[in-house]
Amino acid sequence: MILPIIAYGDPVLRKVGKDIDKDYPDFKNLVANMWETMYNASGVGLAAPQVGLPIRLFVIDASPFSDDEDLTEEEQKQLKGFKQVFVNAYIEEESGEEWAFNEGCLSIPEIREDVSRKGTIKITYFDENFKKHTKTYDGLLARVIQHEYDHIEGILFTDKLSSLKKRLLKGRLSNISKGKVRVDYRMRFPELKKGR
Repeated sequence: MILPIIAYGDPVLRKVGKDIDKDYPDFKNLVANMWETMYNASGVGLAAPQVGLPIRLFVIDASPFSDDEDLTEEEQKQLKGFKQVFVNAYIEEESGEEWAFNEGCLSIPEIREDVSRKGTIKITYFDENFKKHTKTYDGLLARVIQHEYDHIEGILFTDKLSSLKKRLLKGRLSNISKGKVRVDYRMRFPELKKGR
């Protein structure tokens, strides 16, 4: 089932997600719905807060990035097969040089900005079968994970922009909250008045 994606301005996007266990109600169905919702919106990642649930869960399918000609063959291969569910994820370490990359977000449509992040992360998480993993990722894959991880920490990519850039985007962000944006996927807007 395709779920509505929560738009910028909704308080759920600012909540730090809670850990869940394997008895979380209808977990398998929720994960299936998140995949369907993400693919319907042409996303590469989706976090539970973006569908209204303040829990530590996100899904990533990085394969759309594998076509990028600027990447090495090894990077393309790494991205092509990467499809993963992250439950109760915690980044243990971020290291390496910071580098900028143009990011967007399904909850903040029509806005893309360069965001600087560290190049390598070490993360502990559980998969969809609640098997524990600790892994190190780098490059574009680390960035996609960091972006989704921020969602379960109540952080949006716009928080990482300069104060000048934030001021310049203020009106556009306000319009997104009010539903004054064109999207081709289902969304729920916090300030859209009922009955309009």
